[in-house]
Amino acid sequence: MKLKKYAVLLVVVLTLFMSACARNTANQRTSLLTIQQQGSFMVGGTTISEPGKFNLTNALKPQGQTLHGDHAYVFYQIPPKARKYPLVFLHGAAESKKTWESTPDGREGFQTIFLRRGFGVYLLDQPRRGEAGKSTVASSLAPTPDEQFWFTQFRIGNYPDYFDGSQFPRDTAALEQFFRQMTPNTGNFDVNLIATACSQLFDRIGDGILITHSQGGGPGWFTAIKNEKVKAVVAYEPFSSFVFPVGELPKPIQSASLFGELKGVEVPLSDFEKLTRIPIMIYYGDNIAKEPTIVWNKDHWRAGLEMAKIWAATINKHGGKATVVHLPETGIKGNTHFPFSDLNNLQIAALLSDFLKEKKLD
Repeated sequence: MKLKKYAVLLVVVLTLFMSACARNTANQRTSLLTIQQQGSFMVGGTTISEPGKFNLTNALKPQGQTLHGDHAYVFYQIPPKARKYPLVFLHGAAESKKTWESTPDGREGFQTIFLRRGFGVYLLDQPRRGEAGKSTVASSLAPTPDEQFWFTQFRIGNYPDYFDGSQFPRDTAALEQFFRQMTPNTGNFDVNLIATACSQLFDRIGDGILITHSQGGGPGWFTAIKNEKVKAVVAYEPFSSFVFPVGELPKPIQSASLFGELKGVEVPLSDFEKLTRIPIMIYYGDNIAKEPTIVWNKDHWRAGLEMAKIWAATINKHGGKATVVHLPETGIKGNTHFPFSDLNNLQIAALLSDFLKEKKLD
């Protein structure tokens, strides 16, 4: 009889717990979201002109006309009584600002999570990507089926299998949303062009925190070099364009990556030292090889993580404040290349909040 009562009590407790969890999730989605300012604009870019005189009666001819392109697109939201520094979000390869918006399964992304926490948020589409697709250089877009490659490259799993414990939502609708958010380049990827546009954004908005993802890591370092208004950099899984002082470039890291060896980039010491004056935090997720392996996606990111550690050590040797966090080593497991949109993105957001608080940047 007592066992039956305990069983009923356990069911009641579990029901209340599940209801509370559901209410918390619903509250996050439906609680009032207050925005004082919202808008969008273009920043940076170049202009080309066709020689000649514009002919109004034959206006389809290019003579005497201009083309504005290679700018970044910026969407922003500012809450009332915003915190000291806004957050500027730069996406990675094959992505756009959508990366920071709603997650593939419809949960709130970092855009809204940190808006709710009182931060102004600025989301970029880099030059020649997404809503900044107007390019001044020619390109060719071929409809190439490659989504299973990206599934594997981004460590969701080894297609068609998900990694055990993967934090990526596993329903087919979420995967379709993920595939559909991927966005092609409309011109070649240009680190300096992107960094220049990002720097001009900071010139416009003032001091802020730069948050990058993957391929955006390289332009992020160069943005911080160009502009002292960047007060910190948080990078999620950067891979390429790690910068080192002239004479301190490490040997390329060999791996089974489909992109070959990973090399650093030399910059003048005076430029490198600018990165030592701000706090830098780097995060990597799970399913990255600890030792060389023929599993190419795990080995690709092993090289990236290894280079990041060498880079951070070089920053700190020169008096900087760079930290590399490998999430599974802290007990946070299952994250893909997109920890900020995985199922545990609130836990990942808490780490960012803690970093900003610790460094007095909030």
